Amino acid sequence: MRGMATKVRSGVSLLVAGAFLAGCSSAGPVQPGWTAQPGPSGAAGSSASAPASPDASSTAASEGAAPGSASSGAPQAVATAAAWKSFSDPGKAVSFDLPEDWIAQSVTPEEGALPGALKIEVKKPDGTFMAALRTGLPPSSTECPEASRRAYTVVSSVPVEVSAAGGEGTIPPRVVFRVIQGYKYFGSYGVTNVAGGTDGQACELRNILRGPAGKGDYSFGDVVSVRPFAPDEKVAPAKAFDTLDQAARYANEGSEFANVQRMLMSLKIKN
Repeated sequence: MRGMATKVRSGVSLLVAGAFLAGCSSAGPVQPGWTAQPGPSGAAGSSASAPASPDASSTAASEGAAPGSASSGAPQAVATAAAWKSFSDPGKAVSFDLPEDWIAQSVTPEEGALPGALKIEVKKPDGTFMAALRTGLPPSSTECPEASRRAYTVVSSVPVEVSAAGGEGTIPPRVVFRVIQGYKYFGSYGVTNVAGGTDGQACELRNILRGPAGKGDYSFGDVVSVRPFAPDEKVAPAKAFDTLDQAARYANEGSEFANVQRMLMSLKIKN
């Protein structure tokens, strides 16, 4: 027990190792439970990942569910799918788990992707799009004029063990659900090691993992990036909420996000 306490104090996350334990009991049949919740401010991510840039330290704290976020506080188990399966591409470069009745399908990557890039779409049995895993993404612009910045909120942020390159503007990898304010609150979930912005302001929120030099970036989420949309623009598959409370309830009370979060946290990348 003393050794385990030492590991907790040193900031090593045990979250992923216990991710698939069932934890819900009721008068009816026992259901699978998922208790991943926002960790403490500045919680460590993958020990295998490159360290965050010192310039991103204050932003990394905000991405870790710091004060001012819409996270719900006390961890609470949320039921997830009863049965799960694993998906891997033919070259076994990437893999992840998903509910047994969800469908993972390889499709043609978008124009501009690097040679050898993958795109894998995940949908529910009725065809509802849930997420896409993309590899070989070209570097994206980091320019953000002050006049275009909007307030954003970290609704959920959980450290995850996955390979990612470090550098300027990066943080330890996390599975996040964040919203950015426009005429509504536009939300998106994904895996990222890219800081949202400084002082709670951003032009867009990117669900990006920095990849090795020459290999491109990775994205696993509903959209590669979310921004304040105009009233005449299509929002889906990103989410739109009238209030921050609605966004928090989506992340903390429903099984859809619990299933998505568990799937995103299972991502493995072979470099």
